[in-house]
Amino acid sequence: MKRLFSSVALAALAVQPLAAQDVEAEEQAEVAVEVEADAIENSGEEAPLPSAHGYEPKDELEKGLWYEMDEAEKRLKESRFLIEDPALNDYVRSVLCKTVGDQRCAATRLYLIRTPQFNASMAPNGVMLVYSGLLLRMRDEAQLAAVLGHEFTHFEKQHSLRIFRQIRTKTDILSWLSVLPVRLPYPAGMAAQMAVLGSVYDFNRDMEREADAGSIDELMRAGYDPRAASAIWSQLGAEMDATAEERGHRSDKNRNGGLFATHPRSTDRMGRLAQLAREAAGEDAENRYTGAQEYRAAIGPWWSALIDDQIALKDFGGTEYLLATLAGDDPLGWTGDLLYARGELYRARAEEGDFAQAADFYRQAIATGEYPAESWRGLGLSLLRDGHKVEGQTALRSYLELRPDAPDAALLASMAGEVAS
Repeated sequence: MKRLFSSVALAALAVQPLAAQDVEAEEQAEVAVEVEADAIENSGEEAPLPSAHGYEPKDELEKGLWYEMDEAEKRLKESRFLIEDPALNDYVRSVLCKTVGDQRCAATRLYLIRTPQFNASMAPNGVMLVYSGLLLRMRDEAQLAAVLGHEFTHFEKQHSLRIFRQIRTKTDILSWLSVLPVRLPYPAGMAAQMAVLGSVYDFNRDMEREADAGSIDELMRAGYDPRAASAIWSQLGAEMDATAEERGHRSDKNRNGGLFATHPRSTDRMGRLAQLAREAAGEDAENRYTGAQEYRAAIGPWWSALIDDQIALKDFGGTEYLLATLAGDDPLGWTGDLLYARGELYRARAEEGDFAQAADFYRQAIATGEYPAESWRGLGLSLLRDGHKVEGQTALRSYLELRPDAPDAALLASMAGEVAS
């Protein structure tokens, strides 16, 4: 979605409404904004932040960017991927407002998007997107607050707007440099162009570092454990390792995309965030709030749906790692929900021995006494695929007793050998 927003804005900036504006008038308006900013700076007053009440875009470029983001938001409200559950939306927003304070939070509009990828983003007009794949991967409220604080820093520091200004400046320079090969050797001109392009992405990496530091400040102000920010990248790195091992390729966690990378390496990020947390909280970090129970309670009603989305990614190694870390080191951490999810993971892979393994996990889930009713469904289907017809049909009947109105009840009844009435 971040790419979608960027693409929409870039395309729109190319054709409307900025393409139709008078360039000279735009430049004059920007000069006026710069003069105003200099005057504020010289007066000792602080420039208004986009989170301030009543803030308005300052020049045509910012107005155009807000316009495109407002239009994208209208389309977003009609998306079938929006999670509209009021309880979940209220909880995530409450964490954001606790992290940045109610007054600054009022400038934002938060949307939950159902997609299994780990991501969040924030547009310059105050629209924040949080992916459900991110919610699945957070261990506690402090980790969620770290991500929200990071994105809010992007918003308040106006990073998107600065990127657009930077890109326009660079492209102006590139246009000029494109003439230079007439006077300079071609390699020299090409090298200059590459240097300018690279500096655009350096600018982005600096913004990410600034947002990382901002997230630590927000966590400290809100009373959260600042070590949560570093822990996120540690978890993601380990998940990438697990995915790579299963698929037989190198882990992506240390790749940064070279010259044109927009983010620091995950390992670099993890180390810097850990250092910032130590400097900010010192020995007191262990006594600060994490909100693990509160987070699990809020995500609980959605958890099985988020796991289903994750399994659909067909990332066996990463999902196995994710489930194991959610269970923790305690064998009792394998709850009925987690065991059911593990059964689903093995049944979906469907390799030799997987159906028997899946059936075992479903049985373990049922034995906990607190398990999704779908555990009986998974058990029945696994047993049928593994050649145990009678036991499989019995398990399916148990599921239908609990879920007589299931969408696939008729099909499952047929598989269970029941005669339709």
